[in-house]
Amino acid sequence: MSKKLAVIGAGLMGSGIAQVAAAAGYEVAVRDVTDAALKRGVDGIRASLEKFASKGRYTADEVEAATGRITTTTDLAEAVADADVIVEAVFENIEVKQEIFRELDKLAKPGAVLATNTSAIPITQIAAVTSRPQDVVGTHFFSPVPMMQLCELVRGYKTSDETLAKARAFAEEVGKTCIVVNRDVAGFVTTRLIAALVVEAVKLYESGVATAEDIDIACKLGFGHAMGPLATTDLTGVDILRNATQNIYTETQDEKFSPPELLNRMVTAGDLGRKSGKGFYSY
Repeated sequence: MSKKLAVIGAGLMGSGIAQVAAAAGYEVAVRDVTDAALKRGVDGIRASLEKFASKGRYTADEVEAATGRITTTTDLAEAVADADVIVEAVFENIEVKQEIFRELDKLAKPGAVLATNTSAIPITQIAAVTSRPQDVVGTHFFSPVPMMQLCELVRGYKTSDETLAKARAFAEEVGKTCIVVNRDVAGFVTTRLIAALVVEAVKLYESGVATAEDIDIACKLGFGHAMGPLATTDLTGVDILRNATQNIYTETQDEKFSPPELLNRMVTAGDLGRKSGKGFYSY
């Protein structure tokens, strides 16, 4: 398999996926809608690689080689024309993702892996807008991509064994350990687990049972979690976790995934966690 990757979206997730792929020897084309977004993405990749280099993970030559393998474009057709693997990494909105996959269906070469980096939207719903649902697969990377080991591979209803195998080979080549989700229920495995934990943690905090700090300490010291659920929510984005729980609740009507009132109020007020300077904690 030749090593050509296209990443759609130069945000935190897209640039992280581009970075690990370029470092692993892939030729990477990154596409976003504006040159400013592309510049931010590439600047972030270079800064991240240089930080790793300062800790001895890469040499200066390896940083140059990796950044040299990344090209950017605002033209979707140009980005995906000869890509073997295409990873869509735009925000969690099914209409936006479906629109991209309608385009990819027309533009990608036959047999290309059409992957979506969604954390909660069923793959079958995204694949259904294409004429090649067998080529569509979920590759749910974790943020920050260069640091996090896991990739959740998700089968849609029609994803072929060959597509799943190609997606696994790609994820493993860029240094990830994979788990396979055989049925694309909303939220898959990891988002369902963290969503259930976050919803319960928020309810405990909201009702005054314990402070945010103590709830997080309980999970870290009691369960061996590296980070508590409320600190995780702040890191991921209060809005992103609220939307993920809402997506799962909409799909399943399971009350344990219904976003607590406090989460909705925080999103409305703009307390989105680290990126806004305030969430369950102040930054």
